[in-house]
Amino acid sequence: MLKDDQIKLTEEIILTAFRLLINKLGQGGLVASNEAAFQLEFGHILKTLGQLYEFRLTDKFYVEFENSYKLNIESVKSKSKNARVDIFLKYQTDEQLTTAAIELKLFKKINHREPNNRYDVFKDIHNLELYKQHGTDLCYFFVATDHDHYVSQSEYSADTGDFDFRNGKSYTAKKVLQYKTAKPHGPDLTLSQDYNFSWDSFKEWHYLKLKI
Repeated sequence: MLKDDQIKLTEEIILTAFRLLINKLGQGGLVASNEAAFQLEFGHILKTLGQLYEFRLTDKFYVEFENSYKLNIESVKSKSKNARVDIFLKYQTDEQLTTAAIELKLFKKINHREPNNRYDVFKDIHNLELYKQHGTDLCYFFVATDHDHYVSQSEYSADTGDFDFRNGKSYTAKKVLQYKTAKPHGPDLTLSQDYNFSWDSFKEWHYLKLKI
């Protein structure tokens, strides 16, 4: 199998798994009381699908949670050079290995935690960019929420307005994002890529997916 083909198959697994996850969430097959449960269910779907792509006895698809990865610079998320990512995938064949890193967020209206949640989204994207720069083949960021606040809120406060991923918004590479409150939730952030934020909806849930 060519490396490009293996990457495409891995991406197919990730996107199919997320589509199934959102369908289960929207139709009541999954009652995710918190982000940890949401992450665990996504990992289970990924593992189940990945095994179907083990076409030969020697093919292996691995799912790891809270994977630790050694970086040469400090990760804002982990506050150290030992970065952690929610889900890390490995698709191993005789020819080569494809890796993928996934960050996942679940924001429920009942547990409204603002504006810190918006900062944490950009912090996770920053972490994924570091993984990408260190050789991870695929990096994806996913958010699911039942709260319109993240999707179509009319405006945010000037103190935290930098952290904006509402539907139709965008981020320009190298723009400094600042938390301007008296006690900032975290340090300034700068991302290396441009991003366009486009949300989809299913039932009462909204979801965002970004390829890093």
